[in-house]
Amino acid sequence: MTLYDKYKTLIDLANKYHLSIKEENGVLRINGEVTNGNIKDEMWKVYNQLDPNFKSGEIVLNVEVKSREGDKVKVITQSGKLNIRQAPGTEQHLVGKAKKGDVLTLLNKVDKQWWHIRTEEGVEGYCYAQYLEAID
Repeated sequence: MTLYDKYKTLIDLANKYHLSIKEENGVLRINGEVTNGNIKDEMWKVYNQLDPNFKSGEIVLNVEVKSREGDKVKVITQSGKLNIRQAPGTEQHLVGKAKKGDVLTLLNKVDKQWWHIRTEEGVEGYCYAQYLEAID
């Protein structure tokens, strides 16, 4: 069975959202941007159904949620608050915290992990991007 056969459901979903799909050295790579976190979550759910606990190592799922400077983003922590830091990095000083559901303004994407944001109260700092989602 080929990777395209084994992961057909996930590939169909990736095609629906116009993501890039390539097979390289026995690994299926799915890359691109989607419009919201629900789509990204759906893709990870399908992937987990096809490969429980993601053990095969046959797929690299690199899907990001679209967001641009000036866009509003929402805090999507599971519980607790999101740290806002003086600079990118967990060793940097805290300048604030944001609650789950808070809406922030994206000022700049430093890299895939750290985004520069501003709260509604005007606090500026850096947050871990994994806990931020673009608002449609």
